[in-house]
Amino acid sequence: MRLEQLQEKLMLADTEMKKGNYAESELLSREVLQYCNELPPGEAQQATDRLMLCAKSMRILGEAAWRQGDYNSALVLLNDALVRFQSIPDKLGIANVTANIGIVYKNVGSYEKALEYFVQALALHNELGEKNGIAAVTGNIGNVYSNLGSYDKALEYYVQALALNNERGDKSGIAIVTGNIGNVHNSLGSYDIALEYYMHALDLHNELGEKSAIARVTGNIGSVYKNLGSYDKALEYYKQTLELNNQLGRKSSLAVVTGNIGTVYAKQEFGEYDAAKAEEYLLKSLSLFEEIGAKNEQSEIYKSLADFYEKLERNTEAYHNYKKYHELEKEVQSAETKKQAERWDFERKQTERDKNLAVERAKHEATEQLLHNVLPPSIAHRMIAGESLIAEKLENVSVLFADIVGFTKLSSRISAEELVAGLDRIFSAFDTLAEKHRLEKIKTIGDAYMVVSGAPEPCEDHAQAMALMAIEMMEAMKEFRSISTGEEIQIRIGIHSGEVVAGVIGKKKFAYDLWGDAVNTAARMESHGEAGKIHISEEFKHAVETVHEPSLRFSPRGEMEIKGKGMMKTYFLEKLSEQD
Repeated sequence: MRLEQLQEKLMLADTEMKKGNYAESELLSREVLQYCNELPPGEAQQATDRLMLCAKSMRILGEAAWRQGDYNSALVLLNDALVRFQSIPDKLGIANVTANIGIVYKNVGSYEKALEYFVQALALHNELGEKNGIAAVTGNIGNVYSNLGSYDKALEYYVQALALNNERGDKSGIAIVTGNIGNVHNSLGSYDIALEYYMHALDLHNELGEKSAIARVTGNIGSVYKNLGSYDKALEYYKQTLELNNQLGRKSSLAVVTGNIGTVYAKQEFGEYDAAKAEEYLLKSLSLFEEIGAKNEQSEIYKSLADFYEKLERNTEAYHNYKKYHELEKEVQSAETKKQAERWDFERKQTERDKNLAVERAKHEATEQLLHNVLPPSIAHRMIAGESLIAEKLENVSVLFADIVGFTKLSSRISAEELVAGLDRIFSAFDTLAEKHRLEKIKTIGDAYMVVSGAPEPCEDHAQAMALMAIEMMEAMKEFRSISTGEEIQIRIGIHSGEVVAGVIGKKKFAYDLWGDAVNTAARMESHGEAGKIHISEEFKHAVETVHEPSLRFSPRGEMEIKGKGMMKTYFLEKLSEQD
């Protein structure tokens, strides 16, 4: 068989793999691999061509393996391909395989290692000026941040990837990133926006005939409808996903959607509630997860079964499944389980022991950067130092909540792109102000923004710093208007000072968060506030007054009923004008 024929076979194998026709793709790849291995050594160029074909075959087989959820086999195949590409050497091949290995580690939740490989792949693609690879890896870095719950950073990378794909007219890339942006909005509870992105992605994937992607997005649409309580629509999309995954032979995805169907039938408020079907699908899902060894997913199904049996007052079965759930949850969280990805990589580490120190430093810096991007610096340092549980009581902090007035109405009149871009500009401006005043942004939820002063590092002037931040936030909003409507965008701010509990939660998705009455009261100040004003509690006013700040004044609002708090004396914080 001539070289050209072998190359054509591999191109077809790659196409079939991306369409989700894994059996056909594997058959073609193994044919090329077997033929290459049987070729005599020949001349130098012939040897290079043979190595290249073998390396490409292994890469396609490895990618097909991770797309089907077989991560152990994927790492073996991809590391084999990496060694072959390095021996040629072929930088583009190295970059592509490195990115694929990053995807495997992302899928198993080993985000530090995923980022290490993505950073290496991105550097190679940038060096080569290879925009396809740059766009794909940029989107995957966005996926890491999305999985960590850092949605503002995820959107930042997704917007970059979307621009690159639009520039090249890459419909497949556009579809993937569009679906990922939908995932962010789904996680934030913005279901209407999520559906808009999912439907657009689904249209593109259907146009391209990408079965695997069609199955993924269809399942996501089903989940949105389930979250909205539209169980008939959820079931419709889940069953479409089930059929597609059966055709593709994707056991991992098949197990997930089977479990989802079970949870829908288990909803007693669903018009087609069917306990027998719910049990059938949940048990089938459990069996599939056991077969592929996905213990984390098994534990979740045990929890669903326990809840299901409890509602039916089948107490013995409920107890048995709760027990299995807790046993597996403990096992999944054990140190041995967390190190599973590193053990998979043991053989590669042995062969690459002499890798240069520059790469090792890049790995360490990438890990630290990842933690610093999602956690306050002092907290990130403590986690890197080995602290497993970070929780502390802080007696004197100031908490601010802000949200956009009339956001729901505004979002219905503008495009999804303008909505995301607008929120990004506003929250980025707030982030800059928080950094200026040494405050710590806690999170954004939809159109709401939360920031704290005096945590994690205590400071005496926490209230003064927060007051100045709030004033400058109001001034910054004067620069923002809706592109479509031209109307002014206003925010409502609420602030309170008091005691909180602060700490890090999550095993894979880390988040630094606050709890306590001070947080709830700050939220009440915002919800009971007025557009374009800073509504504060008496406690915050007193805290500001302990550090003299001549540029501020407090306008009494009088006593008012605050939900959950009773009667409170509150004020509006204002900036003194030159005439005052």
